[in-house]
Amino acid sequence: MNPSRKKRLAYFLVSVVVVLLLVKFIFNSLQKNTIYFFSPTDLSLSVENPKGLIRVGGLVKKGSVQEKKNEAIYAFVVTDLKNDIYVEYKGILPNLFQEEKGVVVEGTLKDKKFLLGKTILAKHDENYMPPEVAEALKKSGNWNKKYDQ
Repeated sequence: MNPSRKKRLAYFLVSVVVVLLLVKFIFNSLQKNTIYFFSPTDLSLSVENPKGLIRVGGLVKKGSVQEKKNEAIYAFVVTDLKNDIYVEYKGILPNLFQEEKGVVVEGTLKDKKFLLGKTILAKHDENYMPPEVAEALKKSGNWNKKYDQ
């Protein structure tokens, strides 16, 4: 093998190694930053609890919102009309947060029925339903025509 071929082969092998390392770093980064969406029914049917941050979406159950006095801690129930999950959230609720309206809560799951919320994403107008919540309600058979936009 002549020296120029050896040099090209070395460049090629180094390039392959660099590309593989970049791909590995990208996938590791994506894996750490991925947040999965679940409905309350998905969580009740899962065999084991998801680890890390997750998003749970559904409707805020009527009459379930409670505020702990002198603290900005709220407790409420998110439902997909088949199953419920209890949520505790410390912070200020968004202005658009209402009972019987769509909500997505990001947080960590303590068990299948309790989520410690870190962020609340509420709808932006009276007709909006988050796509994940709409899909979960349709999948569970609880979609109502009044939710159509």
